[in-house]
Amino acid sequence: MAYPTVDKPYGLKPINLIGGQPYAGSTRLMTIASGYNTSIYYGDVVKRVSNGTVEKDTGTGTATPVGIFLGCTYTNPTTKQKQFAQYWPAGTVASDAQAYVVDDPDVLFKVATVSTGTTVAFFGPEIVGENAVLVQNAGSNTTGDSAVGIFGGNTATTASFPIRIVDLVPDTANSSNGYCEYICKFNAPYVTIAVNLAGANTATVTGGHQYLNPTGV
Repeated sequence: MAYPTVDKPYGLKPINLIGGQPYAGSTRLMTIASGYNTSIYYGDVVKRVSNGTVEKDTGTGTATPVGIFLGCTYTNPTTKQKQFAQYWPAGTVASDAQAYVVDDPDVLFKVATVSTGTTVAFFGPEIVGENAVLVQNAGSNTTGDSAVGIFGGNTATTASFPIRIVDLVPDTANSSNGYCEYICKFNAPYVTIAVNLAGANTATVTGGHQYLNPTGV
């Protein structure tokens, strides 16, 4: 059986929960600010901000995700009709805009690896268990889909990297035992320590999934 070729990254695709937990595919509705001027595409990473709304998380080497964007709903300012959309068009004026977000910090998602931009590349099984950075590409206004991927050429044990590689996807492997899709999860927050020679050191919890950070947004 021939499997489809992965010719471009497609964002983060939720598939399961870590540890075999039951997964119902549930989402949470989160408010998008009217006029928010950045497009958000299906499969993009999003974060809560201090006014209680949700925005695209544009982080690469660091990020503070609350989840994965899976479309939105709002009253179309032109037709005045309720609209369910694959992506949020930048600058849309709608006081009732809401995003569908997979916000479970234990969600596992499939994601494509790239060498640069939207160039899909194959990497080995040895990157499983390491941390990775996000590659932020513009999504498609035609399909509404994200083009975010992860960079497979710079995985490491770096605590600030926002993505943990959990497993590989064998279905789209090549003949050289290379893989262009991996199963990942959001990393936990990490601690940074500021050394103060004149007094006590200061520890700060930063990064990682927002629900796991005790300091909140």
